Amino acid sequence: MAGYRIDRISEDIKREISAVIRELKDPRVASKMLSVVRAEVSGDLSYAKIYVSAIEGIEVCREAVKGLRAASGYVRRELGIRLSLRKVPELRFVADDSIAYGARISNTLSELGLDDADERGNDDYDQ
Repeated sequence: MAGYRIDRISEDIKREISAVIRELKDPRVASKMLSVVRAEVSGDLSYAKIYVSAIEGIEVCREAVKGLRAASGYVRRELGIRLSLRKVPELRFVADDSIAYGARISNTLSELGLDDADERGNDDYDQ
């Protein structure tokens, strides 16, 4: 039963941290196309590991994570205000390259001509 609560809190944290990131004025964070990919909260709500990814690549994401680590106190305070949690987890930001990896896969598929679903799939449904 507790797993559902942790999952719900993880999604809430993910949503609110995304909103707080857009409001930050740190140049390492503010100018980047950052996305919170996943939030993993420990069972006792002591820690939250936040996976952040950028379209520009892993190096840009690592620089943004440095800025997020510097602003983690502010982000944590804002999270506590917005979610009204009794215990706000300590935030640990991790650079993730999943968005850049997905973009590379999409580019590769489009180069191979496998990305266009109109050419493949619509012939079966038109009959």
